[in-house]
Amino acid sequence: MKNTLKKLIPYAFVGVISGATTFGAINYFNGNAEDSDYSYFAPKTNDAKFASFNMSGVGEDFVKASKMTVPAVVSIKNYSNKTAGRSEQDMFDLFFGNPFGNNQPKQQQQQPPKDMPTGMGSGVIISPDGYIISNNHVIAGASKLEVVLSNKKSYVANLVGTDPTTDIALLKIEEKGLPYLNFANSDNVEVGQWVLAVGNPMGLNSTVTAGIVSAKGRSIDLLSQQSRTPIESFIQTDAAINPGNSGGALVNPNGELIGINSAISSKTGYYEGYGFAVPANLARKVVEDIKKFGLVQRGFLGVMPLDLSDQRQVTAYNRERKTNIKTGEGVYLTGVSAKGGAEDAGLRSGDIITKVDNTVVSSYYDLSFAVGSKRPGDKVAVTYLRNGKEDTVNVTLKDQNGGTSTRSKADLSVAEKIGSDFEPLSDKFKTDYGLTSGVIAKNVVEGLEMSKIGIVDNYIVMEVNGKPVNSQKDVEKILQGYNGNVQVKYVDEYGRITTRGFKMP
Repeated sequence: MKNTLKKLIPYAFVGVISGATTFGAINYFNGNAEDSDYSYFAPKTNDAKFASFNMSGVGEDFVKASKMTVPAVVSIKNYSNKTAGRSEQDMFDLFFGNPFGNNQPKQQQQQPPKDMPTGMGSGVIISPDGYIISNNHVIAGASKLEVVLSNKKSYVANLVGTDPTTDIALLKIEEKGLPYLNFANSDNVEVGQWVLAVGNPMGLNSTVTAGIVSAKGRSIDLLSQQSRTPIESFIQTDAAINPGNSGGALVNPNGELIGINSAISSKTGYYEGYGFAVPANLARKVVEDIKKFGLVQRGFLGVMPLDLSDQRQVTAYNRERKTNIKTGEGVYLTGVSAKGGAEDAGLRSGDIITKVDNTVVSSYYDLSFAVGSKRPGDKVAVTYLRNGKEDTVNVTLKDQNGGTSTRSKADLSVAEKIGSDFEPLSDKFKTDYGLTSGVIAKNVVEGLEMSKIGIVDNYIVMEVNGKPVNSQKDVEKILQGYNGNVQVKYVDEYGRITTRGFKMP
């Protein structure tokens, strides 16, 4: 039951854990898009899908907006030589064969030719010197990223940074004088207004569709598949969005960028009238942080939340704790972290947060968006209920280490720099399979060093720089303060031992 609770209740310092990803890369070889592995994500409903192919919008003068937008929207080709990871429960079988008698080798996934992309999506040029915004899921696992402009000119792009929490990625190509789009204030977007979606759905370059804003602040519980702290507050539109549109532009009739198309909700994997875009204000904040600091600066309240709007969470919590908490609106605090911003401000277990600044908190995702778009050191006004009485306090947000100042890459831990946590292998596992060392890779971050060399969750890392590792502390000790080339020896899901390397960031 405890494991169930952990899955249902986002026990994290709420202030910013949330993000939404879009399965925007289509399988380049299957031809039939129905074969694409949309089930890779397991959202709140089985209908939610990532939409690397996406479109949405329409306006009073769509010709003008289209002419402004199309030249600034690019096609992104993802070249990857990495296979998908497997679940931890299948680890014994995947790594060393089925111990219960069926030792038939696993069918290895067929690798595409190196000169062919494994996935495609879209991106938006946001500056004349070549900065491009897209979705994290569009560039995930890429060994090379190719950007193709609307005029068919092609570039190899550098990945500047990613944020799985919001499903945003920032790329850069070396060029000047490029057409680009300006960010609009997405807070001013109104339900019912016309919008255009521009991208490359189903391999159809420079496609424009039109629709209206159907809703704001939508959560579809999709980004939790790529982030432990997802932030979802999508703009929903009925503009046609299909696989390949992910990372493309959602613009108003003036041709201003109000969102980055990211996901669809569909039973078939194709357009059914429900598309979702990351709001421009959130995307812009992520991009500014990546450009200025090299990483996203995110503040946390320092609370353990229970989403009162989620009946599954409330029921599981009541069963586990023998309580009788009622479902409703708001976020119930099951605890506060020591020396966190919430504790400093006087919040405590049992309080129900109903508002942060001007944002009404009806669910956990409202809270994560309101706080997650802030930086450490920012102050927010938190309105809460305690014993039925409403009160408001000012909370100074902190980072996950309790600091209130911004951080640079130099301030990151080894695990944060290389993009992976590590769990020790049990002695029984080592004995059964003749291993003398090893740790299990966990929470591998797409786009960072461990991911780049082909490691995914549940791979076993045996050695780092020729030294055996048996805990995360072993890895940190070897790489702390190290600036050279890193050599990693690991075992993949087929039992193959591989040694690859990267330069320590």
